[in-house]
Order: sequence, then C-alpha cells, then structure tokens
Amino acid sequence: MSNEDPILETPPEPPPPATPELEAALREKADLQDQLLRRAAEFENFRRRTERERLELSEYAAMDTVKALLPVLDDFERALKIETADKDYAKGMELIHARMFDLLKKQGLEPIATEGAAFDPNLHHAIEMVPTNEAADQAILGEFQRGYRFRGRLLRPAMVRVAVADASEAVTR
Repeated sequence: MSNEDPILETPPEPPPPATPELEAALREKADLQDQLLRRAAEFENFRRRTERERLELSEYAAMDTVKALLPVLDDFERALKIETADKDYAKGMELIHARMFDLLKKQGLEPIATEGAAFDPNLHHAIEMVPTNEAADQAILGEFQRGYRFRGRLLRPAMVRVAVADASEAVTR
C-alpha cells in the first residue's frame, strides 16, 4: 500500500440560479429545435410524396401507351381468325402477334380470364344477356372483346355475353 492520499471527490457545483434572460434563451432554443425537427419531417414527407408521384406518373404514361396499342392487338387477333391460303403469311402474322403480346406482357399487361368465369361487373362489361337454363346464372357464355389489366389495375373491361336464369321456367317451377 502506498502512502499517497486518496483523491477526494468534490461534489459538482449546483447550477447558478436561472435568470429571466437565460430562461428565455432556453425556451427559444427548445422552440428552434422543435421547428427544426418539424421542418426535417416535413421535408422527408415531401421527398417521399414526390418520389411516389413520379413513379405513378411514369406508370400512367406506360399505361396510356399500352392502352393505345390494344386496338392493334385486337386487329391481330381478328386477322389470325381469318383463314388464308398462304400459310407462311399466317405464320408471320402469328409470330408478330406473339412477339407484340409478349412485349406488352413483360411491361405488365395481363389478359382477364373470362372462359368459365362468373360475371364480375368490376372486370366485365355485359354486352348481351342471354336467358338460358343450360348455364349457371351470371356465367359468361362468350367473349366479344378481351379485357386487360395493367400492373394490377383494370385497363379495359372484357366485353362478354352473360347467361341469366330463364324467367319463364322459373315461374313454372
């Protein structure tokens, strides 16, 4: 053991009494810090909102372009249904259609399935209502024009023929 004196700790001095000027300066400092935090949060929200709007704008621009190409795709589908004597010509048309459809599909185009589906007014546009008991009520019997979604959003509803329960037979039951 050494003969050195242990260091005595002195208690910290109490803060000087607050003066009105000091209190005012502390309040102003707290107000300025609060304003700074609020401005920083507002700026971050603004940055996120503008980024989201920019992405939506580019998505809508692509959506408009794809929508403008749908009539061309429809024309290809109608052309493919017509019989032709020139098999090479028909094969070329099929290849062009497939290539265009694949390109649009990669961009986010999705056809709406109608075969065997029930009528959904959010996805389908009923062009004809056919009274029948051979199919379930509100079943889709045929498709006049294919409908599409683009990146999950409805781009164009499918135009369909819909079965409705035959009222004359329902009364006799």
